Amino acid sequence: MIGTRCILLGILLLVSAGQAGAPPPLAMPEPPWADPLRARLEAVEARLPGEIGVYVHHVGRDESFSYRAGENWYLASGIKVPVAIAVWRRIEDGELTLDTHIRLQANDFVDGAGQTNWHRAGTPLRVDYLLQQMLVYSDNTATDVLIRSVGLDAVNAVAAELLEGDGLVITSLADVRRLAYGMFHAGAADLDSQDLLSLRRAAAGPTRMHRLAELLGVTPADFLHPDIDSAFEAYYATHVNTAPLRDFGRMLVTVANGLALGQEGTTYLLDTMTRAKTGEKRIKAGLPPEARFAHKTGTQHRRACDLGIVLMPAGDTIEQVVIVACVRGPASVAQSERALREVGAAVTASGVLARTTPVTGATIPHPESR
Repeated sequence: MIGTRCILLGILLLVSAGQAGAPPPLAMPEPPWADPLRARLEAVEARLPGEIGVYVHHVGRDESFSYRAGENWYLASGIKVPVAIAVWRRIEDGELTLDTHIRLQANDFVDGAGQTNWHRAGTPLRVDYLLQQMLVYSDNTATDVLIRSVGLDAVNAVAAELLEGDGLVITSLADVRRLAYGMFHAGAADLDSQDLLSLRRAAAGPTRMHRLAELLGVTPADFLHPDIDSAFEAYYATHVNTAPLRDFGRMLVTVANGLALGQEGTTYLLDTMTRAKTGEKRIKAGLPPEARFAHKTGTQHRRACDLGIVLMPAGDTIEQVVIVACVRGPASVAQSERALREVGAAVTASGVLARTTPVTGATIPHPESR
């Protein structure tokens, strides 16, 4: 695990050193729906024991709105979108196909949702299966298999290209755990997959901290932080897997315009994201019934996000509105999800989704057509 320790230490040095920020973009006139949306979002935040960040962009009219969207927000599983783009670029280059089989390795396993952990190490799994598990079920093990297959450098190259500003440093999902537990003790860099799964099985709070101490051969008195809350806040301060929502939203605008991938990859990505099984109580629940939401959720300790593209029928075309929103602070996931649902309702009430000039572009098939 020496290599892993070096990688994690390198990440911490990179993010702690900081990067020179790009000059802020010139202010553009706000669209007519901005003021009513801002008022509603202020009301949502006033009811929340925490903060929200929101970025909205009408693709056809090139209209944007930001609410704390220039601040850095932890994206959690939102980073799976650039992972999917990196994989599809390998498919477009002919290096992979959807039918390519990738063998599951013993150290790929990460806790979380999805079905990849149901398979034994050594099982060959199709790229299509791994993409579906990652995007539809937010499967962490499938994500790390795909990251290993295309290389973390390729994933970060996609992020550097498509997210302007200070950039986005992406890690594997297993290294998210090692970095977070590393806030307690540097020895966490050597935790393997079975250690991480063992920690997940321990109840959150003191029980998990004692299990971590056992695995590391230390006592909780040796830890640098007294509890999970303070350790995760220290982890978030590294800015790994973190970016301004405005930058992530612009990446989704690029996807919506068919400029991140070719037509087949764009159609596949958006179609798959409309079938996400996570986030049914988030932004999607506040949108009009005729809207489809191609999105990816993210959830971590006191953090929750919902990031995607609303697809509104407009005659023979699809009108597209990017909505990127995150919540930080609440201990309850239900509180965060309620706030994100209210964000969706606020966007709907603002009028930005009303039909105006339809967007022509990539054809997005109905999810049931695949």
